[in-house]
Amino acid sequence: MRKGYRSLPADNGLGRRDFFKAGGAVGAGLVLGGRTLSAFAGSPQSQAAPAPKTSVRPKTNIEDALKVPRTAHSLPGPFPGKVVEVNDPKAMPDGKPEAKVIAALFEKGLTRLTDASFKASFGLFFNAGDVVGIKVNPVGPGLISTRLELVDAVIAWLESGGLPRKNVVIWDRFDYMLKDAGFTPERFPGVGIEGLQTMDEAAQEGKTQDNSHWLAKDGTHVSAPNFDQGVFYWADVEGPKDLAYLNQHVFNGKYSYFGKLLTQRLTKIINIPVFKNTGNAISMATKNIGYGAVCNTNRLHGTLFLDVCVEVPAFPVIRDKMVLNITDALRAQYDGGPAENAKFAYLHNSIFFATDPFALDMVCHKLLVEKRKSMGVAVNENPRFTEYLRYAERLGLGAVSAPKLAHLKA
Repeated sequence: MRKGYRSLPADNGLGRRDFFKAGGAVGAGLVLGGRTLSAFAGSPQSQAAPAPKTSVRPKTNIEDALKVPRTAHSLPGPFPGKVVEVNDPKAMPDGKPEAKVIAALFEKGLTRLTDASFKASFGLFFNAGDVVGIKVNPVGPGLISTRLELVDAVIAWLESGGLPRKNVVIWDRFDYMLKDAGFTPERFPGVGIEGLQTMDEAAQEGKTQDNSHWLAKDGTHVSAPNFDQGVFYWADVEGPKDLAYLNQHVFNGKYSYFGKLLTQRLTKIINIPVFKNTGNAISMATKNIGYGAVCNTNRLHGTLFLDVCVEVPAFPVIRDKMVLNITDALRAQYDGGPAENAKFAYLHNSIFFATDPFALDMVCHKLLVEKRKSMGVAVNENPRFTEYLRYAERLGLGAVSAPKLAHLKA
């Protein structure tokens, strides 16, 4: 045990490729104890938007989202403040997922959350005509990425309710990351696999000057048509104009557009993040969807870094569609995040369930802080690392003041 260990030390091993695979979402000084985003970038061209020089919060269009009437499926869903954890030490024998045990954990957690049978629980969220998007987290493939076996269990449940496989889409923001993590058509036959965008890793890492794989002849990103320019999160922060930024973020300027997959095709969303940190904050349910559903995000890493995890999910395209959140804590990571770091990964053998992603993140934040302390990490417990969750409660999106955790063991 290393006493007094500081989060993300100079030897944390986060290389340039890992930085971009993590979405560049390390916080621009907010969660890194003063280390800025540029400290991780390999060259001036690769730097994201600098942290604002003042603490004045940029204006956003959150009021536009709040004006839209809510539906029966709007966040925080039918079980506000309720979180269920199921645990079985046999889930990951020798660090390898045991599919049958994971499927049993999924059924136990789901039925406890809904107080309904496994079959009846489907009807609380879906009908056979829905198109369901499963948002995974592919960062850290094989180490801390969303377990394929957990996604198998979710798909089997959807099928048992009458939803055809062709109506299921496993998705993330980056297409290449899905492939790296094993989310392929061969592994999930009959199920859609979609990234909202592509990114040329070789160009991003400076290995080639050829941008033709991602840059169209008219100067726009080839993934630009995948985003709905009529549905957006606006913030008064400019995205950089350089090609490296455009390669990673599709657009610059002040608009972060939602993917057309969400705005035009999906009718419901299941969010399956993983249990990990981002400095002294967490990178779990709300960040998985908040930074995964829109483009042009690095510009937001200053004073809006955690608020994005509230304001993006407040828009109806997520607020009214994301009906279930399942945090994969089969193997968790207590430090070095949001990228993978094997020396901080450990077997937790748990899965968390909630319809309320903000209550879920509050519970998991507290558990992660306990773990970090137990491992000798110097933890900053400033309220700013959870204030965004209380902000969500004020907006009526979650119940975080006194979340109720039900802990079940096999």
